[in-house]
Amino acid sequence: MKKKRYILILLIGILSIPQTFYAQVDFNKRPDDDLGNVEDEFQEYFFEALKQKGIENYDRAVDALQKCLNLNSKLPVIYFELGKNYNKLKNFGAAEDNLKKAIGMQPDNEWFLDELYDVYYQQEDINNAIKTIKQLVKYHPDYKEDLAALYVREERYKQALDLLDELDADLGISESRDAMRNDIYSITGNADDRIENLEERIANNPNNEDNHLKLIYRYSQIGDIKKAYKAAKHLIKVMPESKFVHLALYKFYLQDNKIEAAINSIKIALGSSDINADAKAKVLKDFVAFVANNPEYESNLIEITTIVDTGKNAQTHSDLGQYYLKAGDKAKALSNFKEALKQSPNDFKLIKDVLLLQLDIADFKAVVSDSEAAIELYPAQPILYLVNGVANNKLNNSAAAIDYLEMGLDYLVENLKMEADFYSELSIAYKAINNISKSEAFAKKAQAIKAQQ
Repeated sequence: MKKKRYILILLIGILSIPQTFYAQVDFNKRPDDDLGNVEDEFQEYFFEALKQKGIENYDRAVDALQKCLNLNSKLPVIYFELGKNYNKLKNFGAAEDNLKKAIGMQPDNEWFLDELYDVYYQQEDINNAIKTIKQLVKYHPDYKEDLAALYVREERYKQALDLLDELDADLGISESRDAMRNDIYSITGNADDRIENLEERIANNPNNEDNHLKLIYRYSQIGDIKKAYKAAKHLIKVMPESKFVHLALYKFYLQDNKIEAAINSIKIALGSSDINADAKAKVLKDFVAFVANNPEYESNLIEITTIVDTGKNAQTHSDLGQYYLKAGDKAKALSNFKEALKQSPNDFKLIKDVLLLQLDIADFKAVVSDSEAAIELYPAQPILYLVNGVANNKLNNSAAAIDYLEMGLDYLVENLKMEADFYSELSIAYKAINNISKSEAFAKKAQAIKAQQ
């Protein structure tokens, strides 16, 4: 969460040393007396500390800095470096003490305050973190976003929203602040404030499509369909070229019985390259459901599906398959199920739908080959063995039917209807190879189960 705002330190941190340090200790000065020897010794310990910190030997860095303090205890940078190293060592008490000493010497040093803020934040000492970051705000306004986040943690939502408003006014809208704002609205359940904020944004900038779309969504979310519809119509009036608004408009038009307008919105949405495949699939699914109850619009459905022929996903093909199956067009249903299966070859429901439909249209060879492939994927699914047995019986491959049916019985668990079907098919298979006794035995088992149902 904390944002480091100082420049990347080069040469193992040397650039972070304040200029006051350079003014007091000249590392380029040639030592020619006892004072020079002290400065040389100080320099050696200080750069040793920076080196050890750079290779994450924080304990050794602290030792070297303590030696610096023994030579000169009046430099705030030494306490700052001690604070940073203690912070890395999670010795927060020592880190706080040293950073406060550094700040006492240089109260307006941003880097000292920033490090102290980090110490408090890591300890989740939110009150002290807030006090510290308030001092940092005057250096960089974007610290206000960190402060707003801390207010959220303290459940001071009004103060957080006020800060976000200030930042939006000064810097413009940002995704991160919008996300925080929406989190606050979700936590407080204050839908009115959320909507009011969007309406203000639209009033200030009517050409921002995103705010219009968010307003439509928020009205829909609280169940105010009338206002959501009104917001959508306002957007299309302000921005007639908008494509995304049609993701909402088609629904409102259908509910308003404006079918032609709905179909036009659907065509625009499905034909837009800006709208992703998942959203298009949802649109098409809704229209498929509508046409299922209003078959007079089937020609429109056929026309619309051609718009997205190259972009239909597995779910779309599956939905279309179910629609055509309900409408009695088994060939189109099977075609769509197969297309869906190409995109999702391991989808067991699709596999089952294809096999059962192939059985229904008497494509028994396809059932045999496809069910054998499916058994490789799902060896414990009894339905796959059953459809294979049925198809092999139809093709007079009785021995193969018996093999698959008997294997399938081993996986059958508490499904009397399917168990009866297995026995019936086994009876047929054994009768075909003239094993009448087994045929009759399985037939009796099937009848006994059916009598229980």
